[in-house]
Amino acid sequence: MKEQGHPTTYETTITCTCGAVYPTISTVQNLRVGICAACHPFFTGEQRFIDTAGRVDKFAQRYGSTRARRSAPKVSEAAAS
Repeated sequence: MKEQGHPTTYETTITCTCGAVYPTISTVQNLRVGICAACHPFFTGEQRFIDTAGRVDKFAQRYGSTRARRSAPKVSEAAAS
């Protein structure tokens, strides 16, 4: 087998922002992640509700309206004749 065909692997640790540390083997040394199985809502059972109404209101304030506007379809000259 060719020596250049495989990347170099290291014994490394994955560190989450919550403080959880996982030892593993990777091509990158000392990985840092923002969310892991110890703090992800799917695995912990917590539910976080997103304020969608607040987002819609913010969009409406910025762009004027939340309703879609439909204009009359454009008629080509070939179809009009």
